[in-house]
Amino acid sequence: MHLSKFLSTQSLKLLCCLSLEQSNEQIPTTQNDAADTLLVVFAAGGTGGHIYPAVAIADELKITNPTIQILFLGTPNSMESAAILSSGYAFDTIPATPLARPFISLRNLLLPIRLIKSLIQSHQKIREFDPHIVVGTGGYVSFPICLAAALEGIKLVIQEQNSVPGIANWVLSFLADVVFVAFNSTIDCFPRKNKCVVCGNPVRLALRHFVSKPAARLRFFPKSGKAGDLKGKVLLVLGGSLGANAINIALLNLYYQMLLQNNNLFIIWQTGVESFNEMESLVKPHPHLYLTPFMHSMDLAYAAADLIISRAGAMTCYEILATGKPSILIPSPNVAEGHQFRNASLMADLAGSRVITEDELDSTTLAIAIEEILGDESKMADMSERALKAAKSNASAEIAQHILSLVNLSTAAKEKH
Repeated sequence: MHLSKFLSTQSLKLLCCLSLEQSNEQIPTTQNDAADTLLVVFAAGGTGGHIYPAVAIADELKITNPTIQILFLGTPNSMESAAILSSGYAFDTIPATPLARPFISLRNLLLPIRLIKSLIQSHQKIREFDPHIVVGTGGYVSFPICLAAALEGIKLVIQEQNSVPGIANWVLSFLADVVFVAFNSTIDCFPRKNKCVVCGNPVRLALRHFVSKPAARLRFFPKSGKAGDLKGKVLLVLGGSLGANAINIALLNLYYQMLLQNNNLFIIWQTGVESFNEMESLVKPHPHLYLTPFMHSMDLAYAAADLIISRAGAMTCYEILATGKPSILIPSPNVAEGHQFRNASLMADLAGSRVITEDELDSTTLAIAIEEILGDESKMADMSERALKAAKSNASAEIAQHILSLVNLSTAAKEKH
């Protein structure tokens, strides 16, 4: 589709976008020779909360259609550049720049020029690969890619993980054919509600594979006894991949006394990569403590846990629901649009999660919350039941089916004409 034609028919859509936002692997063939070969581009990056849902959808599409060819687009030397390649998918890069907050900022002076550069390169990558559909999972990386797809007249779907959408997905919703959302309440946040489909959040395949709690615990605490005999409660502390200083400090002043007072308590503590060396130097070793900078086997960590202490990122919240775990959530005050606080509030409503703001957080407050939950079996059972009830375990499959149906309808319409 020529740009002039697009502008004449889609001017309203573009007006909504005006104020916003190479170590390449070999890309799959871009020649769409076989009619049955589906080509899909994923626009995902920035944080794990945008990357892992995209991988989960891609995995499901691959299971449903083994001949599919998938290309991920993201930024170079980034979290996605490592995560996508390790997942086995082709990856290519574009330049992308985040929108600085507040919007009226010197850092945003060059944003329009950088956005145009990103848009041009996205347009080139999409032209080369010639996909049937583009899937965006939010974040500043996805914006120019999805916008370029819309300019090309390519089918576009976006997936919003948070309870309230970010700026990129809100704007892209005007251009998208379908908007996948995780929660019913999110529909009200989008101007075109008829485009929204509530599917839940896609979670990684590993989390959907059952691992017994005793077996998972023994992976972290191998000297604690036989799998069938392992008792006690496991506290899983997640501060995010980079870490959460406030959570680390609160737990640092608390963990050892808790372990001394309760012989049946075990703690799995992810400090975050940037905080690990400092925490390791301050933490006293204990046979019931597992300290790690980053959790590579999240499926085992979730399976082992009885209670989770975490930030309130969208995907972490949904993984807590999907695994049916009681939780204490400490939303980050530094995330744009207050997403984490809103996610945590929704988790409190849906699953009874205990929410502690960072202003309220100290060792005493955290200790009381932990004891209130771990010491009450009926409360834990209720929180677990509510979490599982709120989760949509088949989100990835449902989104994949919608994508395939959309492509099939588009192909059939073209053939008819």
